[in-house]
Amino acid sequence: MTTASDASRPPAAQPSLRERKKLRTRQALIDTALELFTERGFEELTLDELCAAVEVSKRTFFRYFTSKEDVVTTPHRDLWTAFLEELEARAPDGSPLLDMLRDVLLAALERMPAADWTRRMRLSRVLQSRTPTMLAHDLEFCERTSRAATEVLLRRFDLGAEAPDLGARLAIDMMCAAWQRALVTWTDPPAPWRGPTLEEGGGPTRAGLASHLATAMAALPGALTLRAGPPPA
Repeated sequence: MTTASDASRPPAAQPSLRERKKLRTRQALIDTALELFTERGFEELTLDELCAAVEVSKRTFFRYFTSKEDVVTTPHRDLWTAFLEELEARAPDGSPLLDMLRDVLLAALERMPAADWTRRMRLSRVLQSRTPTMLAHDLEFCERTSRAATEVLLRRFDLGAEAPDLGARLAIDMMCAAWQRALVTWTDPPAPWRGPTLEEGGGPTRAGLASHLATAMAALPGALTLRAGPPPA
């Protein structure tokens, strides 16, 4: 599907041979890190061992990543980098802000390589759930991204509010909460779920994640009007 932002974006230039080699090295580091950390444990595998497995130096590793946590959370970071790019390119159309943010995030998700990124994202989620130190790393990244997204909203859109900075940040925070809930239900779907969650091989799909995200976003308005009444007799 072609969006307004797609139409306004110039055709991507073909990467040079040097750029393709750098991309292959980056992907090899990501894939090897996710595999080995999952098999042997995040704390147990050293950076030296990771670099040896990919046959690169630590100096090369630090050209791409700042830490072991950084390489593990790359699938998440790649998605939100694409989200910020899509948000910058989105044409103002007067739609409700949460709807626009949902569409922008879905467009960013569509840009992720379906099979490779899905597998990396699943492994990354498993490692994050096992490794407490990654939580702080992920929270810090989410805060940076939320601030950046809020700045884009305030710069590019008239939100028509008395306190647009507060409203924009709350909308971003709600979208992020829906995203986190979608990730949980994507990796461990509830029993009644009948969406496109599984691949033929048995794993969650990118389309399934998009479906869970749409479901979570659609639940936000109702969540804001829930009433805390007495429990049923």
